[in-house]
Amino acid sequence: MRRHPGSPSGPRGGRRLLVISASMGAGHDTVAAELVRRARERGDTAEVVDVLALLPYGLGTALRCFYRGSVRHFPWAYAALYRLFLRPGTGRRPSGTPLARLAGSRLRELAGRSGADVVVPVFHLGAQLTGHLRERGLLRVPSVVLVIDFEPHRQWLHPGNDHCLCLTEEAAREARGSTGRPATTCGPVVAPEFSADDVPGAAQWRETFDRLGSGRPAVVLSAGAWGVGSHLDVTVRLLAGHGYLPVVLCGDNGRLRRTLSGAPGVLALGWVTDMPGLLHAARALIDNAAGQTAVQALAAGLPVVGHRPLPGHGADGVRRMAALGVCEVAEDANALLEALGRLTAPGRERRRRIAAGRALLTEHADALTLVTEIADAARAGVRR
Repeated sequence: MRRHPGSPSGPRGGRRLLVISASMGAGHDTVAAELVRRARERGDTAEVVDVLALLPYGLGTALRCFYRGSVRHFPWAYAALYRLFLRPGTGRRPSGTPLARLAGSRLRELAGRSGADVVVPVFHLGAQLTGHLRERGLLRVPSVVLVIDFEPHRQWLHPGNDHCLCLTEEAAREARGSTGRPATTCGPVVAPEFSADDVPGAAQWRETFDRLGSGRPAVVLSAGAWGVGSHLDVTVRLLAGHGYLPVVLCGDNGRLRRTLSGAPGVLALGWVTDMPGLLHAARALIDNAAGQTAVQALAAGLPVVGHRPLPGHGADGVRRMAALGVCEVAEDANALLEALGRLTAPGRERRRRIAAGRALLTEHADALTLVTEIADAARAGVRR
């Protein structure tokens, strides 16, 4: 099955999707919003719920604040928690199910009120929740987990869920082995504007880049929605000193933006609403998390270089992207400059990397098509 991401296909209308996201940064919500857009375009009904909002006693807010504080200020603490709770491997370790099931009654009520035909977690705590409910017969409709990480950790994988959709066949194989349940590959869920040939905002971004640094290739540094990164100031100075225009995505981290804005030859941005135009105008992305910005860059035909990745899922994801041939890992400053020299200049290496990234988005079936096929089979009483 090869369908262009987001292209309408299959029967239209009549299905009801409930997507479980989480306000942990912006990546999960971005995927959820695009999934809803595609569903509504086909005539289906879809809505999103934040699993953190379903948790009682303010636990969701506390969890978000703890995670945000850890990755911003104490990355070593998050790395330790990742090894304990999340990293794949054998042996008994703590599970996220006890926390997730605190939201069980609220999710069951919402699923019943919305008349959902299928529930789609796009965050691992949501997958633990739906797996727990399905395993005990408390959720009557199928749960299809959309794993948006390149390297899925163990909390994505609960044997109670009906199906997992993964970005790679290796991840799908690991999911099948861990859960004993079906798992297949799907294309990343990216808005169609990123892969469009004509992106109106790109010209305006190019004018901005030329005004700030004529002749200097614009290189985007992604720090996520929370503006998190390791030694970003060092990387920015390195790039500016070697003839590049660093364009830093600081998200909502105003302090980071103010700090980097003081550096000469640097464009530090807050929240960007025209990401398709920005990525089409740039020459490369330096990524530290293997998240949705990296996927959007691949769709836009922008080479990706992993550098100073966040501990835990960020480092694992960057390594997995490199193994797939859609990213290059630069372990140090010299490697970063060497990679950028090859990938920002016109030539075979840049074309090869762009082609590999775009192939990832087109060689697998559309995620929504697979979700609705599973929902349709369940409604018809067919076991997949």
